[in-house]
Amino acid sequence: MNHTIEHLAAVAPSLTEALTSHHADGYLLLDGTVAETDRVQAAGHFSGKARREGVNLQVITAEEGKLLWISPALPGGTHDITAAREHDVVETCAVLGLDVLADKGYQGAGGTVITPIRRRPGAELPDKHKKSNKVHAALRAPVERAISRIKQWRILRHARTSPNRLSSVSAALLTLMIYT
Repeated sequence: MNHTIEHLAAVAPSLTEALTSHHADGYLLLDGTVAETDRVQAAGHFSGKARREGVNLQVITAEEGKLLWISPALPGGTHDITAAREHDVVETCAVLGLDVLADKGYQGAGGTVITPIRRRPGAELPDKHKKSNKVHAALRAPVERAISRIKQWRILRHARTSPNRLSSVSAALLTLMIYT
């Protein structure tokens, strides 16, 4: 089984390959998810947001939800913006001139990453910004559905393997989902 996973992982596109092969005038969608693991001793793998041990995976889709790329696994305690920077997502999209819609976890990312408008502390968000955020959330819905499809794979719902192996597993799943 390990040989099959490694072979499929080797075929998976890199971030640059995935983004350059995507020819569209639209935008990309970016989101992160935590894939649960049962390795509680692994340092840094506890996700406070998800309240469980796991690994952080970044997912990029086209605007209609077509899966383009899944990142290698990082410890579950890694924030989404840090994971995106670690994998050079922000920089690569900026260099390629691709607009990216992301959630509030990516605020301050810079480049071509577009996030919802934040309210100022102690202030109410104006109605026009609330409407803008609602449209933004609706446009991002396809990446949430893509993550849901990814998590239909049992190994990403509760992995009983080393968190270090989940990078290969996520790349293998990307290959299977793109080419099948």
